[in-house]
Amino acid sequence: MTNSLFEQRFSRRTLLRSGLLLGAGLTLGSAAGCATPTGTPGPRTVSLALNRSLVSLDNKLNQFDAALTVQRGVRQALTEIDRDLRPRLVLADRFELVAPTQWYVHLRPGIRYSDGTPVRVQDVATALQMYSQVDGSFVGGFFPEWPTVDQIDDTSFTLNTERPVPVLDYLMSNILVTPAAANLPEELQSGVGTGPYVVTESDRGTGNYTLVRNENYWGTPAQIESVRVRFVPDESNRVVTLRSGEVDVIDSITPDAADQLAGLSGVSIDRIDGVRLNQLFFNFRKPQGHPLADARVRRALTYAIDGRALVDQVLQGSATQSRGVIPLTLDGAVETGEYSYDPARARGELDALGVRDLELKIIWETGEFAADTDIMESVLQMLSAVGVRTTLQQFEPGGDISQWRQGKAGDWDVLGNGFPSPTGLALTIMQGMYAGTAEKEATRDTYHGYIFPEITQTITQASEEADATRRGELLADAQRRIWDTCPCLWSFVPKAVLARRSRIDGVALRPTNSYDLSVAALHA
Repeated sequence: MTNSLFEQRFSRRTLLRSGLLLGAGLTLGSAAGCATPTGTPGPRTVSLALNRSLVSLDNKLNQFDAALTVQRGVRQALTEIDRDLRPRLVLADRFELVAPTQWYVHLRPGIRYSDGTPVRVQDVATALQMYSQVDGSFVGGFFPEWPTVDQIDDTSFTLNTERPVPVLDYLMSNILVTPAAANLPEELQSGVGTGPYVVTESDRGTGNYTLVRNENYWGTPAQIESVRVRFVPDESNRVVTLRSGEVDVIDSITPDAADQLAGLSGVSIDRIDGVRLNQLFFNFRKPQGHPLADARVRRALTYAIDGRALVDQVLQGSATQSRGVIPLTLDGAVETGEYSYDPARARGELDALGVRDLELKIIWETGEFAADTDIMESVLQMLSAVGVRTTLQQFEPGGDISQWRQGKAGDWDVLGNGFPSPTGLALTIMQGMYAGTAEKEATRDTYHGYIFPEITQTITQASEEADATRRGELLADAQRRIWDTCPCLWSFVPKAVLARRSRIDGVALRPTNSYDLSVAALHA
């Protein structure tokens, strides 16, 4: 006997052929359109086609990992996280813990902005103030508290905190420095920085930018003369433009795209295990009495999702299903459990809890992760198979989904989202996602209303613990408690994958899905 559609494996090709995709209330918003680049890059120009619109040249609000490549080409921080997920000195040549609540920092001699002016201690102090004041900053969630700057002389200062922050050298890699007079508590689209490139053209609306080599760069000059950045949301268009030579690099590609490009003359595929957590996160702002306010209901719903099929057949092995609440590649991560597929159990537990005729709304932004639409359509069918009616709402890049995330624009039940871990530390992502407080929720700066005071207290203790062993024990305890709250319908950790023309070399892809533009080179 032939199995019904809902009993079959949820292969992506089966789903795309199925007329049932739109049968359970699917409503997809229009995706942002953008003309593809025309003309091949010049012999001294590299062209990047991003799958997400680059809306700013700093990272106060931008959570898009690949944007770091361009942002850090223009602006830099005191430190950065290298390919081994360790802090490396950049604008600072000394960054030392001198007391439990104090770090000594010395600025590297000769560092200056592209306009020739020197970097000043006040620029660092102002940058911290601007990051702390911006509304909805994702960087702000990483800091247990904001350090203050106490200037010693023109090139040295201390960073001071009320409580110990033993990983501040990691955290400060997220604070990009701008001249104090030009910095604002908002995303910056232009202006000068200390990076190897300067911005000559920028268009936030289209996501297109042009960078040229910074002739006043304090370090080793970039080898590539100019960089064109384009927003090309449609993957098939990005593949075509790479094959034709119109662009040199495309990021965050699906296995299908990688298969099309692998083996082609003049094209290389770079892969590395990532540190981003992609998840279908529940809305924790639901009132008491709502089904999703009950962890038992949330857990029952997870049994409806065939995560193995999604990884094997939709993502085609380009990701791993989570076995914890953060990626296991992070320093301090522990395995806490595994998602199990058991639709009969899902339906039985929902019935036992008196949950019938449940309706869910899932929202996400196009390009949030590879094969996002295919995953959401698969999830819709899986939930339908256990009697849960689901509506999908897809937002175009650069739209107003941030207002929805904060609960200001509309209600939703599950959010398809990705959360970066730019430091490579378990502590950082846990601080950002799971250390919510009532004070943060008042400004909608929690992660979708996730507030469990005991968990927050444990993460806070870990953030202040100087002893690495004890810090690891606290983080492990917090992760197990988080797993018991069932924060996600499903989650997975993708590999970072990009394709490039072989004419560009020196692209050392990092687990953060970014790379250092300054060391990339073009072959003749």
